[in-house]
Amino acid sequence: MTKLPLRFAGLGAAAALVGVVLAAPTATAAGAFPAFGLPFDTGQSVYSAGIHSDNGTSGVKNAIDFSPGDRTVRAPLAGTVRIQHCAGGDWVTVDHDGGWRTGYYHMERISVTDGQKVAPGDALGRTGNALPCGGSSTGAHVHFTLWTLPTAAAQGGDSRDFGVGAGNWNGMSYNEVSTKVAEAYGEAVDGKTFGGWQFTAGTDQYSGTATETSSRATVPLPGRFRV
Repeated sequence: MTKLPLRFAGLGAAAALVGVVLAAPTATAAGAFPAFGLPFDTGQSVYSAGIHSDNGTSGVKNAIDFSPGDRTVRAPLAGTVRIQHCAGGDWVTVDHDGGWRTGYYHMERISVTDGQKVAPGDALGRTGNALPCGGSSTGAHVHFTLWTLPTAAAQGGDSRDFGVGAGNWNGMSYNEVSTKVAEAYGEAVDGKTFGGWQFTAGTDQYSGTATETSSRATVPLPGRFRV
């Protein structure tokens, strides 16, 4: 597929599966959609490659790629950091009240630690092209993902004990996270609002629109907009 300028590749072609046995999904305990901000500071120009699934090819469209001008990724809502470890390094997830979880892949210079409490706007790291668990990336950005987790998330423990819903995805290849985990717990971003911008998925991967809720100005994605 022809790439647009600054368009980011999907997170497919990951490393081989690590053999984690996933438990059957249980009912999620997610509450009403929270008042998320955007995962970066306002007052700047941002490029987005559009709305897509975690692997960029199939499944629920639960991800958006963002490249803010200042390259700093920030928490869009208060929560607790869960660092996910892979052979190639770490990536970041944040658990929020109500069973909601956000993910931040490709980040470099991660500035938070496992278990750290973050407030809205706290820096998490820098946009980049890191591939700690596999995947691919073209152009420094953050792959921002949305999930809901079942009650087991509050129990902690290993994913082998409680299933992927426990939230410990250490050692899982991104291929596994972007297929099995996404299928079980991925939450579509279509129609959801982050920081005063409503995102609507398009028919194709890496497409859609971003609409400012106050002005109703709409930007086609992939595209650049000022927040």
